[in-house]
Amino acid sequence: MRRFAAYGAAMTFAALYLPPWEAWLGEFAGHMLRHMGLVAVAAPLVVLAAPGLARRVGLPVMLGVLIEFVIVWFWHLPGLHGPARLSLWVAVVEQASFFAAGWAVWASALTAREPLLGAGGLFVTSMHMTLLGALLILAPNDLYAEICGRAPNLTGQQLGGMLMLGIGTPIYLFGALALARSSLREDANETA
Repeated sequence: MRRFAAYGAAMTFAALYLPPWEAWLGEFAGHMLRHMGLVAVAAPLVVLAAPGLARRVGLPVMLGVLIEFVIVWFWHLPGLHGPARLSLWVAVVEQASFFAAGWAVWASALTAREPLLGAGGLFVTSMHMTLLGALLILAPNDLYAEICGRAPNLTGQQLGGMLMLGIGTPIYLFGALALARSSLREDANETA
C-alpha cells in the first residue's frame, strides 16, 4: 500500500505541474485544479506513503482542520490571490502552503486515535470546501480580475468553483465515510 501511494503521489505531482493547465482550462480554473490536486489527492497519498511521519508529528485533528481552513481561505482572499498570480515566488509559497495544509488535515485525520474524530475532521473540511466552491460559482462578478490586472472572466471563476466542488468535496467526504466505517467496524469487533 505504501509503495502504491508513493507512486500515486509522484504521478499526481507530475500530472499537476507538467501540463499547461492554465492554457487548457483558463488561468483561474487551471490554478484551482492544482490547488485541489495538492490538498485532496497528493497530500493524502503522501500521508499513506509515509504514515510514520504523520504519527510522529501527532497533529490533533481539529488543529489540522484549522490549519487547512485558514490557508485555503487566506489564499482565496482577492488581495492575496492576486500577488500569487503575478509573482513566481509568491506562487511557490502559495502552492507549498496548500500542500502543507492538505498534509496537515489528512495526517491528523488518518492517524487519529479515534477514526470517528478523523472522519469528523474530513467532513468539516468537505463542508468548507463546498462553501468556498459555491461562493466562487455564485459570485455575481469575477472576484480576482482587478487584483490580477486582467479582463473579468466570471466563467473561469465558476469553472474553478466547480472543480473545487467536483474534486475536493467528494474526496474529503469519501475519506470521512471510510473512517466512519472503520470506526463502526472497530466498535462491532469490540462488542462481538
